[in-house]
Amino acid sequence: MLAMDQGVVEEWLSEYKTLPDSAVSAYAASLKDKGALVPALYKVIRENYSELLEPVCHQLFEFYRSGEPQLQRFTLQFLPELLWSLLSVSAARDPHTSGCIEALLLGIYNLEIVDKDGQSKVLSFTVPSLSKPSVYHEPSAIGSMALTEGALANHGLSRVVYMGPLLQRENFTAQNRFEVLTFLLLCYNAALSYMSSSSLQSLCQISSRVCICGYPRQQIRRYKGISTRMTVTSEFLVQLLTGIHYALCNGEADLGSKALDDVLYRAQLELFPEALLVGNAIKSTQQGAALKSNAKEGARSIQVEITPTASRISRNAVTSLSIRGHRWKRHAESQEVSVDSEAAPGGVVIPDISVTGVSSERLPNGDSMRPRSEGRSHPDGETLGGAPEVSQDPRSHESATRGQEVRRQKSMRRMVENDSSGSTSLGRSQH
Repeated sequence: MLAMDQGVVEEWLSEYKTLPDSAVSAYAASLKDKGALVPALYKVIRENYSELLEPVCHQLFEFYRSGEPQLQRFTLQFLPELLWSLLSVSAARDPHTSGCIEALLLGIYNLEIVDKDGQSKVLSFTVPSLSKPSVYHEPSAIGSMALTEGALANHGLSRVVYMGPLLQRENFTAQNRFEVLTFLLLCYNAALSYMSSSSLQSLCQISSRVCICGYPRQQIRRYKGISTRMTVTSEFLVQLLTGIHYALCNGEADLGSKALDDVLYRAQLELFPEALLVGNAIKSTQQGAALKSNAKEGARSIQVEITPTASRISRNAVTSLSIRGHRWKRHAESQEVSVDSEAAPGGVVIPDISVTGVSSERLPNGDSMRPRSEGRSHPDGETLGGAPEVSQDPRSHESATRGQEVRRQKSMRRMVENDSSGSTSLGRSQH
């Protein structure tokens, strides 16, 4: 470590101790202007035998315990490098050199699992639903969804998954190591949008190292560090993939792509279904997505095409109104066909005219639409005004309309025949 970097770190250690409580916020805002501080701290963390490692870890814990959001984010940006230092020392079976790093990570973990009152937290996560639009999809683009009784009953309901309460830990063991590290990565991913490019690069690099160490791919990546295989869990890889996905879309396309391939490589070897599902989903989105990876300044994201949200209902949507309109149109067409096909046996076509000008609710001969118990007998045995012509069931709209038309045509036929021959016959042509 250079003397200049050491001087920067020592100055940083001393100035925070003399700050009053009222100046903490202003000091936290001024940390981003110290460009040489962050690279110097990375060098201290990577040197496990550095004399400054213990005071640096203590200072970072004081930052996190202060409760100032900017100071907490400053500490979190070193979390990937701290995780790698802990895992590499554990793989080398030399735990005595990582005591201060373990204390820092356990301190952050114990602070995050409780609220301000010291009660254990219970975290809740809402599972996304494909029936509701998001920045990644529109329900109309997926296809028609059947409106079944079960779908309507579950419409608007969201599934919530709970995590916690978690137990406090005083030291790392083989059983709880990845439980603690996975939760710490969850806290890191919650602040991904505030992380610097150096932190994202560190995350991608340690993801590749953790997954390939001790496997043949280590020779392909030409990594000459430790060659001991590290035990991982599926939940730990999923949290790594979450950070890698963000790095892929925010200026770290090369390192992110390598890290994604390495995590998928390890997930295939370990047969982790959750990590394979998430990793393959991210990889499939990268194939057809245009990423803004040219510039490395500012927040960027995946380009997503969002359909307009002004009109949520398609013009061709099947509704109760459209069903009634379609049924009425079909009935009108069938009535026209029946009127055209009904002609007298002698070739005389009964015109479709209205003599009295009465509305369709009452027939031209004065008969009501309501069926009467006693009808007039027709000479051919047909009963005029009988009930069988009209149905009272509202569901049989077609039969009722057709019965009304037949009765009207019969009444019109009798009136025309009475005017022409003065008789009560059916108007058959006499030859």
